[in-house]
Amino acid sequence: MTLLKRIAAVLALLALIVAIAAAFNRDRIARLMAVNSLFAEDRIVENFSNMDRLFFNTEMPKGDVPVAPLPDGPALALPASYTPWVADRAVTSIVVLHEGRLVHEAYYLGTGPQDRRISWSVAKSFLATLIGTAVDAGEIADLDAPVTQYAPALDGTAYDGASIRNVLNMASGVTFDEDYFDFWSDINRMGRVLALGASMDAFAARLDETFTDPGRQFQYTSIDTHVLSMVLRGATGQDIPTLMKARVLDPLGLEDGASYVTDGNGVAFVLGGLNLRTRDYARFGQMILQDGAWQGRQIVSADWLEQALAPSAPTQPGRIRYGYQWWIPADADITSPRHEVLGRGVYGQHLYIDRQRNVVIATNGADRAFRAPGAFDQNMALFRDIARAAAGE
Repeated sequence: MTLLKRIAAVLALLALIVAIAAAFNRDRIARLMAVNSLFAEDRIVENFSNMDRLFFNTEMPKGDVPVAPLPDGPALALPASYTPWVADRAVTSIVVLHEGRLVHEAYYLGTGPQDRRISWSVAKSFLATLIGTAVDAGEIADLDAPVTQYAPALDGTAYDGASIRNVLNMASGVTFDEDYFDFWSDINRMGRVLALGASMDAFAARLDETFTDPGRQFQYTSIDTHVLSMVLRGATGQDIPTLMKARVLDPLGLEDGASYVTDGNGVAFVLGGLNLRTRDYARFGQMILQDGAWQGRQIVSADWLEQALAPSAPTQPGRIRYGYQWWIPADADITSPRHEVLGRGVYGQHLYIDRQRNVVIATNGADRAFRAPGAFDQNMALFRDIARAAAGE
């Protein structure tokens, strides 16, 4: 056999091996490609409504509970800032409730009321509420207990020594790079763990660096929320989708089922993988506004919400504040126990609650410029304008 024929035979064999490997790993490759193009300008809107097609996921079908009504209220007089905000922030949906009544609802960029939109970090506020049900039930007896008490897989890791309260406050002291625009950041490496079907628990257990002692400094660290899910699973012996469906979603009387993005082991991506209709995000927000009560049932205690919504994290003076996986604006009037709070996710997901004016605003978006200077201020100004208008001020 000539040299050229040998080279051709080797190349043919390599091509066959690559083809077999590609066929065997087709789904993994497709998910990895989905991660790499998830936020592409021409795909982001469709992707955010179809996460179940792109990643491993677990369905939480709608229960037998009747749909909780959202009765119509008087049409909202929209502020002048509304139309430019929709365009600037690539809004895909908005639902506004005042005193539990639907006063404004709109969908943009080809989306509709049936779309299940990805929550991103608004999911953290749902997880904190689920933690509250475990505290209410006595399954978690002490927030100052170490996370390793319920998640022994974290023994000897960066989380060894951090308490549940530290992690709720995003004050674990664990080193974690949250830069969405750096391919090699921890948050993006974590995304590839999901795409390839690897273990989120193992990813968390590999973290071994800290930058300060637990409880000393707030630093937004998304993997903290996954650690909370490890604690919750250890405390209850149940997986998060089962708990979330039984304790929070079914009692809310959703219009549609929900789903979680998961890792390859079926472990829920609790820090950002919840998918719901926008109206159903608003139902959750209304329950929070009503101190955990909904349709004659106490889903989570008012005592828990008083703790969770308080600005208890060790944030820097003058900066946005944080509770237990909930945000409190820097200029919110925290002298009032009914101060405003919000869940907040990348690319324009928000759940804003003005507890003094009885207003809930749920928004979803595809805002690729969500970190541009002034973007968050524009969102907050619009939400406050709407709340004042809804309250007739």
